[in-house]
Amino acid sequence: MNESPEPSAEPAVRPSALALTPLLLFLALFFGAGLYFTAQGEAMGFYQLRAPVAILPALALGAWLAHRRGIRPVETLLAGMGHSNVMLMVLVFLLAGAFASVSRAIGAVDAVVALGLGALPPGLILPGLFLVAAFVSLAIGTSMGTIAAVVPIATGLGDAAGLDMALVLGAVVGGAMFGDNLSIISDTTIAATRSQGARMADKFRENFKIALPAALVTLVLLAWLGEAAPVEAPDAASAWLVLPYLAVLALALLGLDVVLVLGIGLVLAGVFGYVLADGYDVVSYANDIYAGFEGMVEITLLSILIGGLAALIRAGGGLDWLAAVIARFARGHSGRRPGEFSIAALAAGGDALTANNTVAILVGGSLARDIAVRHGISPRRAASVLDIFSCVVQGVLPYGAQILLAGSLAGLSPLLIAGKVWYCWLLAVAAVAFMLWPGRRDAAAR
Repeated sequence: MNESPEPSAEPAVRPSALALTPLLLFLALFFGAGLYFTAQGEAMGFYQLRAPVAILPALALGAWLAHRRGIRPVETLLAGMGHSNVMLMVLVFLLAGAFASVSRAIGAVDAVVALGLGALPPGLILPGLFLVAAFVSLAIGTSMGTIAAVVPIATGLGDAAGLDMALVLGAVVGGAMFGDNLSIISDTTIAATRSQGARMADKFRENFKIALPAALVTLVLLAWLGEAAPVEAPDAASAWLVLPYLAVLALALLGLDVVLVLGIGLVLAGVFGYVLADGYDVVSYANDIYAGFEGMVEITLLSILIGGLAALIRAGGGLDWLAAVIARFARGHSGRRPGEFSIAALAAGGDALTANNTVAILVGGSLARDIAVRHGISPRRAASVLDIFSCVVQGVLPYGAQILLAGSLAGLSPLLIAGKVWYCWLLAVAAVAFMLWPGRRDAAAR
C-alpha cells in the first residue's frame, strides 16, 4: 500500500483496530478462495479469484467505516487512488509490460536462453540452468515468464543426464526468483521501490549484497551435485537482440530515472526488432506495446485500488494502531533490527496469505514505510527487505504460481520442488544474517 494524503478538512481520528478490518476482509476473501479452489482440484487455485475483484468488498467496508467516523469516504478514496506515488507506479508498470512484450516478440528471450545454454560445459548443467534462469529473469523481469521459457529445455537436459528432476526444477525456479528479485522491470521491484520512496539503483545495490552470497553458495552446491551430459542450445534469433536488455540494466545502475530507462529500452527494442527480426514492422511494434499494457491491467488496477484502501485505513487510524502494536512487540526499541524484522515478517506473512509477492508488497507497503521511519531505516533498505522476504516465501510456496507452473510443465509434485529451491532458503539465511550483523550501522545513517 502507498502512503496517501488525507483531505485537509478531515478531523483527526484516534488509532483504531477496527479500521484494519477491510484489509483483513480482502485477505480472507483472497486466501479463502484460494484454499477452496485448491481443495476442488484446481491446479492454480489461488489465481481463480482475481485480486482486483476480491478487494471490492473491502473497499465498500472501508468506505462505510470511514463514513461512521465522520470521514468523507469518497474524497479519501479518490485521494488515495490518485496519489502521485500510485500514478507513477502505474506508469512504470505499463512501460515495463510494453518493454517485456516487445522484447519477447522480437526473439530476445530466445536469444538469451540460447546464449546461456550454448556456453554451458557438460559438467555444469545444474549451475548453468540456475545462471540462465537468473539472467533471463533479470532481463525480462518476470519469474513466471522465465520458468515457462526455461523449464521445457531444463527437463530435456535433466532427463538426458539422469538428474533428480526436482533438483533441476529447483535450480530453474531459484534462478528465476534471483532475477525477479533484482530486475528493475519486475513488478515486485517496482512496487517495493515506489511504496518506500527508494531509488531503483540504490535498492538493486542493497539487494545484491545479500543475494550474491546466497547465489554463490547455491552454485557451489549445484555444481557438486551435477553430472556431465551433452548440452545442446536451442536455435535462436540474433545475439544482438540481447543488447536492449543490457542497455536497460546499465542505465538503471547508472541512476537514470526508471521512466526514462524504460522509455529508452522500449525504443531500442523496437529498433533492433525492425532491423534484425524477420517481418517485424511498426504495426507489429505498436501492437506489442499495447499487448504489454494489457498484460499489466490486473496489477495496475490492484495498485490503484489498494492506494484507495490504504487511504481509508490510514484516515480511520488503522495504521497508527498497528504501528503502536508493532512498537510494543519490539519492546519499545527504536533500532534498525526490530524494524527490519517487523518488515520481514510483514512481507513473508503477506505472501503466505496471498501467494503473490507483488500483492504482498502492495498490501504491506504503506505500513512498512511507517515502520522504516519509526526505526530509522532508509527507504532502500526497507524496499530491499520487503522484496527479499516476499521473494523467499513465494519461491518455496507449494501453492505459489512459480512452483505450480514448474510442476505442471514437468509433471512433478509441487511439494517435491519446494524443498529443492535452495536459493530461496539460502537467501533467507543470508538476509537474516545481514540483519543480525553486529557491526553494521543503521541504514539511515549511511
